[in-house]
Amino acid sequence: MAHINLPDLPGIRGPMAFSPATAKPLNELAEALLRDDNNTLTRGERELIGTYVSSLNDCFFCQNIHGALAGHYLSWDIAAIDSIKMDYRTEPISDKLKSLLSIAESVQKGGKKVNPEQIEDARNLGATDKEIHDTVLIAAAFCMYNRYVDGLATWAPEDRQYYVNRAPLRAEEGYLDYDLYQYK
Repeated sequence: MAHINLPDLPGIRGPMAFSPATAKPLNELAEALLRDDNNTLTRGERELIGTYVSSLNDCFFCQNIHGALAGHYLSWDIAAIDSIKMDYRTEPISDKLKSLLSIAESVQKGGKKVNPEQIEDARNLGATDKEIHDTVLIAAAFCMYNRYVDGLATWAPEDRQYYVNRAPLRAEEGYLDYDLYQYK
């Protein structure tokens, strides 16, 4: 049961429906970070960064909805996403993406945990300043989103397939669909 009287919507949807004034800028940030096509990281890679940070924060709702979106964009199943969350270092993803996930992992622990060697490694593997910037901001934003969801004790569907089934619609609608609070 949520800590406050929220609309009966899962995850972040309940708090967003409770406070549309804050929902709008939060969704605009998510849209800019995760869906803007003026980015050399794919939507799937950016969703994967958010998924990984959400898993580190143990936020069930966010790691599953964004994991399903990453899987949708990358044509991966739940098992592949779970493997990356468990140990991305051993998974068949690019070394550049591994270096960015390392940076995201450090941001999740604290902004000052990112070290110059991680940045240099990412650059040597082809990461641009914009990709490094966006990785840091995605990781920081997901820490905030995760704490928003879990700090209010929102509920989430337990069937992970539910998120997978919703991913195509969520990918099509994006984050600026302010009707998203109506749980379709």
